Amino acid sequence: MYPTTPDGRYFVVKGQLWRCTNPSLNEDVRQRLVDELMEARREVVKAAKASGDPGQLKLARASVQTTKVALGERGPVWWDDGSPDFNTCQVANTPYADWYPPVSG
Repeated sequence: MYPTTPDGRYFVVKGQLWRCTNPSLNEDVRQRLVDELMEARREVVKAAKASGDPGQLKLARASVQTTKVALGERGPVWWDDGSPDFNTCQVANTPYADWYPPVSG
């Protein structure tokens, strides 16, 4: 499990913030979208490796994007307090830097 910011907006992978799914989504809706996302990701692999058709790959990637927006992981932010979006930013370059010190070792 990846660490999640105290406000629940992001999880951290290799020092980079990734936006979490909108927590206000109904569980049934969220699960349906996750299932759609997994299928869309499989289609990306299939289009990239099997068909070699750039058009199919583009359609598959668009499906991933659409589903991630529906989940709240991309596109407009799901919070309404006016805070900026730090999705894909390095933690060290955000207000979360003090919360997430680098691991030494």
